[in-house]
Amino acid sequence: MPKIAADGKYLIVLNLFSTDAADKQESLLGAMREIVDSAAYPGWVSSTMHSGTDRFGTANFIQWRSTEDLEKRYAGEEFKHRTMPLFTEMTTSIRLLQNEIVHTLQAPELDGVTEISTSRDDYTVIDIVSVAPENQDVLIEALGAGHEFLLKVPGFRSSTVLRGLRARGLDGSFAVVYAQWADKAAYDAYRTTPQSEQPAERLAAEARIDELATARDSNTYRVVHSRSAA
Repeated sequence: MPKIAADGKYLIVLNLFSTDAADKQESLLGAMREIVDSAAYPGWVSSTMHSGTDRFGTANFIQWRSTEDLEKRYAGEEFKHRTMPLFTEMTTSIRLLQNEIVHTLQAPELDGVTEISTSRDDYTVIDIVSVAPENQDVLIEALGAGHEFLLKVPGFRSSTVLRGLRARGLDGSFAVVYAQWADKAAYDAYRTTPQSEQPAERLAAEARIDELATARDSNTYRVVHSRSAA
C-alpha cells in the first residue's frame, strides 16, 4: 500500500475537486477510479483517492517521480481534451497542487511510517494555507515543528506538512497539512478544545499561523481507493 515518502524522493501532487451534490461526488470518484486503475504514465508512482465527508468533493494524493514526468502528463492530448473537460463538468472548483514534503510527524504506534490506504480507517484532514511568498518558510515551521505537541493529543495519528511549489487553480504561495486521526470524535475534540485548556505550544503555533495565513481552506476525507505502479 502507498506510504508517504518523507525523504523528498517524489513530487507530491494533490488534486482537489469540489462539487455541490452527492451524486456528482460519486461521479467524480468513478471517473477518477477509471484513470487510476489504468494509469501507466512514465514517472507515476501511486494514487490514493479520498471522498469528502464534511463537504462534497474529492482529493487524489499522487506521487510522481519528477515534475518533468507530471508536465508530460499535463501536456498530453488525453489530459487536455478528455480528462480536464470531464472533471470541469462535474466540479465547482479544481485545484492541482504540486508539493514537496518538508515535515512529518507520526504517533509512536506508526513506527515512523505514514501509510495512506483503504486498509486503514483514518479520518483524514487536508488543510490548505495560503501565505505571502516571503512568509512561507515561517508558516511551514509553525505547521510542522510547532505542532510536536500533537503527539500528546488523544486520537492523533500523523501529520505531513508540504511546501507548495506551484499550482493550477490556486494563486500565490501555500502550504498543505495532510493529517490522519483515529476518528471524527477525536478530531472534533481537538479542534474545539477551549483555549484555556490548550498547551502553550499550541497557542503559540496557532497565533503564528493566524498572523501569517492570507487564506485557509480545509475538508475531511476517507480513503476509498488506492493503486501503485508495479
